[in-house]
Amino acid sequence: MGGCASKDKKDAVIGDATTTEAAAVAATTNGDATDGNKSSESTMVDAAVLAKLEEGYAKLAASNSKSLLKKYLTKEVFDNLKNKKTPSFGSTLLDCIQSGLENHDSGVGIYAPDAEAYSVFSELFDPIIEDYHTGFKKTDKHPPCTLGDASVFSNLDPNNEFVVSTRVRCGRSMEGYPFNPCLTEAQYKEMEQKVSTTLSSLDGELKGKFYPLTGMEKAVQQQLIDDHFLFKEGDRFLQSANACRYWPSGRGIYHNDNKTFLVWCNEEDHLRIISMQMGGDLGEVYKRLVTAINAIEKRIPFSHHDRLGFLTFCPTNLGTTIRASVHIKVPKLAANLAKLEEIAGKFNLQVRGTRGEHTEAEGGVYDISNKRRMGLTEFDAVKEMYDGIAELIKIEKSL
Repeated sequence: MGGCASKDKKDAVIGDATTTEAAAVAATTNGDATDGNKSSESTMVDAAVLAKLEEGYAKLAASNSKSLLKKYLTKEVFDNLKNKKTPSFGSTLLDCIQSGLENHDSGVGIYAPDAEAYSVFSELFDPIIEDYHTGFKKTDKHPPCTLGDASVFSNLDPNNEFVVSTRVRCGRSMEGYPFNPCLTEAQYKEMEQKVSTTLSSLDGELKGKFYPLTGMEKAVQQQLIDDHFLFKEGDRFLQSANACRYWPSGRGIYHNDNKTFLVWCNEEDHLRIISMQMGGDLGEVYKRLVTAINAIEKRIPFSHHDRLGFLTFCPTNLGTTIRASVHIKVPKLAANLAKLEEIAGKFNLQVRGTRGEHTEAEGGVYDISNKRRMGLTEFDAVKEMYDGIAELIKIEKSL
């Protein structure tokens, strides 16, 4: 299985204001600060922004927050970064950390408003990336995209005793555009048009329909919610990061006829490409995702960075951007959640509630996925999940 054409393109250089996505948009917007886009003409950080930063930092420092933001935003780092702005979009430290300042219960607490933020604020991003991605140091380089051979993965649970469903997704950013907080409404609409046109040309198993959120009929909306497909506005972590502006403009969802393949347009990332189905056949799910990535990438260039891999709004999703997960029932292991999390951690797996981050397990069903997305290939990220889940099932059977 091939793929990952982006790695052959000239990778975007982050820093020195030469990122392709940032430079391209800067050229098209001419530094225009209208429509919510920040002006890049002024290099001074606004006094009101500085005041908000100082106040937010003091509250975070005094809080009992367990976020990675609090852990690594020392007074020295804060003072070094508070007056900086990204060259093309004028994004400030506040744009990066406002979600974590407002939500002390964040796990991470930082987002990249544009690609350049990863270098301008690297003193804060790098240690957070290293901590979250289990040792991906600032001197490390993410390996080239390698999707590998999906047929290596067999069915994790052929008798349907434990695995309810399997899902693999990846995030992608479109080259030539910044991330959510810097996008204009016109750019949102332009991106949605490109995505819907591209997806409409998919055939075979991937053939389906694109549904714009704008003007969506109530019946269609309800059906997509019932299918657990539709993302909705209101995630307070994203709201605080200024990632929900102009809602629902430029947002949409695509699914194939079998409802086993989904694409989200402009939710958290520009694109979330998702393959899923009931049961534990990871090979089938992953093969469908690889086919889709290859097909979409022929028509839409993705933002890719030589050191960080594929670029995303949240640093937890950098690198492969791959999250392979199962909804799984392991009642004996789950009788002691701390023990389940400890065992999962040994296999670099993350345990979440049924509906993902910040949710409870419903009916004893947990969402368990690979945690590492950087410093390993796409294939290896999926294999970590595969090997770890196989071990959890073995342990559950032995109890």
